[in-house]
Amino acid sequence: MSNTKIKKLSDGINKSLFEFASYNDSAAKRAGYSNYSYWRSTVQVFAKNKMALFFLILMMVLLTFTFIQPYLPNQNSPTKIHIDENTNMQLRNSSPDSKFWFGTNSIGQDLWARIWSGTRISLMIGFLVGLWEAFIGIIIGALWGYVRKLDRIITEIYNVIDNIPTTIILVLLTYIMRPSIGTLIFAMCMTGWLGMARFVRNQIVIIRDREYNLASRCLGTPTNRIITKNLLPYLVSVIMLRMALAIPAAIGSEVFLTYIGLGLPVSIPSLGNLINEGRAVMMVPSLRYQLIFPAIVLSLITISFYVIGNVFADAADPRNHV
Repeated sequence: MSNTKIKKLSDGINKSLFEFASYNDSAAKRAGYSNYSYWRSTVQVFAKNKMALFFLILMMVLLTFTFIQPYLPNQNSPTKIHIDENTNMQLRNSSPDSKFWFGTNSIGQDLWARIWSGTRISLMIGFLVGLWEAFIGIIIGALWGYVRKLDRIITEIYNVIDNIPTTIILVLLTYIMRPSIGTLIFAMCMTGWLGMARFVRNQIVIIRDREYNLASRCLGTPTNRIITKNLLPYLVSVIMLRMALAIPAAIGSEVFLTYIGLGLPVSIPSLGNLINEGRAVMMVPSLRYQLIFPAIVLSLITISFYVIGNVFADAADPRNHV
């Protein structure tokens, strides 16, 4: 059989069995479509952990109740001193009952109202300090780790501040300035960003010279875009963990400063003030409730943020996604 006949036979078979498909834009999009969503996958992985869900719900209920408590009926003022109508004396150290659910303190103030008011103030301090630490720490840490020209300058600034014990800086600032919520927040913000900045810097140094970042630099991608698009998204999980732990850490610092007498004034209820007041009477068995109740609230906040932060950090890691 000649080559011409073989070619004609082959063309006939191809035309009968196959035909060229024309390009279809909508079909091409359907073929390349993926319904994967990073944040949806993160939520799905997080929801699988029942303990984290429990503490998340508990924290949401606690936060909601803390802020609506003053508007509920039959609520007392946290600073009001209650007087016994029969003796015309202060209702000092009254045990928990139907009128005062958490009892009263040594001058007749309602502990129920004071604990929730103190929780509001402590949470406000914790959130403000935590957000400031994250904002400043991430910016300085990202520049510190990626821009080599700034490495030496920021390292020297970091070493100067970090070599002074944080406790001394907190004590000096709160001692020099007038005790108030603003003073406490300012003192914590002065040094709080150091840990976050150093952590972000170390993480960025590890990944800044990977192939996709080198390719971006060769293509002339601006530094701010490389940091925000290439580097920080890779660190979402660990940054979220640090932010979650920064809030209870700030509350713990407030408790510590109040414990040594340099925190908020006694007239301003906070978890630090309440625990300090309870500590003074903890050796009297009938008065230990003044320490137990605020300690329970503080423990719930600390444990909840710790568990939620750790589980969310694992869920935000793409390697754990579904």
